[in-house]
Amino acid sequence: QVQLVESGGGLVQAGGSLRLSCAASGRTFSPYVMGWFRQAPGKKREFVAAVRWSGGNTYYADSVKGRFTISRDNAKKTVYLQMNSLRPEDTAGYYCAAAKTYYIGTYYYTQSAYDYWGQGTQVTVSS
Repeated sequence: QVQLVESGGGLVQAGGSLRLSCAASGRTFSPYVMGWFRQAPGKKREFVAAVRWSGGNTYYADSVKGRFTISRDNAKKTVYLQMNSLRPEDTAGYYCAAAKTYYIGTYYYTQSAYDYWGQGTQVTVSS
């Protein structure tokens, strides 16, 4: 069984930076893709970024492109989300997710593509 544990959230002023980490446990962990999603109060969970575990291709939501960077360390079984130039609208719970394989008809930006989810870490950006 795979468990994902996020860390690195907190309170930051607008324009500041945070780095989130998501560490995976499990004897054999080789996902197809890992992603970050976020959910603000009263809003639906939305895609933020994703990275292919093999090859390292990255994908971003338009709202974070140029400000956020997703990366992974295969040896440490960890994925990171470097968030720069944070804005109050980035305030949300951030969730890490992992997909065991590619599921036909799903996309990296859809929640249905992912099998495992972390418990989330809160990011609050003050104005």
